[in-house]
Amino acid sequence: MSDTVLELADVRAASEVIRGRVHRTPMFGSATLGERIGAEVWLKAELFQKTGSFKPRGVLNKLSKLSDEEKRRGVISISAGNHAQALAYASSREGIDALVVMWETASPLKIEAARGYGATIDTEAPDIPAAFERLDELTESTGRTLVHPYDDPAVMAGQGTVGLELLEDVSEPDVVLVPVGGGGLVAGIATAVKAQSPATRVVAVEPERSRALHESLKAGEPVTVEAASIADGLNGPYAGASCVRQCLALGVESVLVTEEELQDAFRFLYTRAKLAPELAGAATTAALMAGKAGVEPGQTVVAVVSGGNVVAQTAAAILAGR
Repeated sequence: MSDTVLELADVRAASEVIRGRVHRTPMFGSATLGERIGAEVWLKAELFQKTGSFKPRGVLNKLSKLSDEEKRRGVISISAGNHAQALAYASSREGIDALVVMWETASPLKIEAARGYGATIDTEAPDIPAAFERLDELTESTGRTLVHPYDDPAVMAGQGTVGLELLEDVSEPDVVLVPVGGGGLVAGIATAVKAQSPATRVVAVEPERSRALHESLKAGEPVTVEAASIADGLNGPYAGASCVRQCLALGVESVLVTEEELQDAFRFLYTRAKLAPELAGAATTAALMAGKAGVEPGQTVVAVVSGGNVVAQTAAAILAGR
């Protein structure tokens, strides 16, 4: 049996499922960042995706696999915000009732956006660990189908369509950098990229204060961590078991960035690249600016800018250096 849980064919099938239902997001070159690190740098702008992040790709693919009975019972999930919005958006278009568990300290912007797309949001949990317990309770009591934010091969395959697109624009990049919360995006992208461009290095980028995949790759199995980064979209308390297995099998590398490096990258993207990401989306740029990605002079790099759902007050404070 293959060590992988996902194959290129799965990602290509997902691409057909979601075709015409999501944006084909643009790729922008950054001469300024390229000059700074001595490489050719491209930014895959998933912050321009529907709902403001890559998440609808995986959700739409997962929903396509539900039976009529599962659709009637409704779906449930947990999210810091971007997956919540994606599930709410996609479910409303499929006529499926969606319930999302969040927590008291989750981004108010993301909570209201998910409600605006039509989901019911449960914020009874005070923090992330309690929210996962709440998810288990509600899944059992309601009989809803879980649409996991990352630890699901169908979701991973949908996220992998980002990798198909970026290779259409940059056929054989030397390095592809991907931000990581739970690992679904990097596992999916690595599946698409390594199958078509085996020499390309795929590098997962996480905050030092939220390093679930990093520790899991070292341990060879999922590890639970206390996630406390300012980049709320990357605060997964654990990496998905399927994601860890896929990343190990494909040789995905892992680097960590500091909170200060995340903020520096946000300021750079906002002021020089004219992009307004959330801090999670700035993680890959942070790794490049800090010289942590192992990029050699003259190489070609693609950095995924994964989302743009940033609270205005947070953006203003970072730009002002507060």
